[in-house]
Amino acid sequence: MKPPILITIMSTIILGTTIVTMSSHWMLTWIGFEMNMLAIIPILMKKFNPRAMEASTKYFLTQATASMLLMMGIIINLLYSGQWTVSNNLHPMASTLITTALAMKLGLAPFHFWVPEVTQGISLSSGMVLLTWQKIAPLSVLYQISPTINPNLLLPMATLSVLIGGWGGLNQT
Repeated sequence: MKPPILITIMSTIILGTTIVTMSSHWMLTWIGFEMNMLAIIPILMKKFNPRAMEASTKYFLTQATASMLLMMGIIINLLYSGQWTVSNNLHPMASTLITTALAMKLGLAPFHFWVPEVTQGISLSSGMVLLTWQKIAPLSVLYQISPTINPNLLLPMATLSVLIGGWGGLNQT
């Protein structure tokens, strides 16, 4: 990949994350997530082979599904509250959908199915960007809406993530 293209793509990823973390408007938050998703795909396909293409496709489909769930939660919240602001007074159904979408974007269990398959098909540098930088935006939104998240939804996901992650680490060969 040529340096000007790589700089443009990385700038888009940084800008998308910045938009998500600094925004208090749901539409801008969603746009930032989409910028991140679309900009990381060429990074994932940096080593052009069938495994990288399969990994990029799996990543795209999973993240597109999560984006759709996020938008559904945003629209439900808009219908009940009448405002686009990212606030800590979400409707319970919207909170559940948004939390599920963010869990998919983060790769929390039980929505972690895509993480091992995608990371096996990409290069080490792409994996580093995917597993570190790409998690900043969903974590910041999760933090912003944390007072309205149902603990009965988030606590089992966190516990499962710890258990499955530890078990997966022990099974490494």
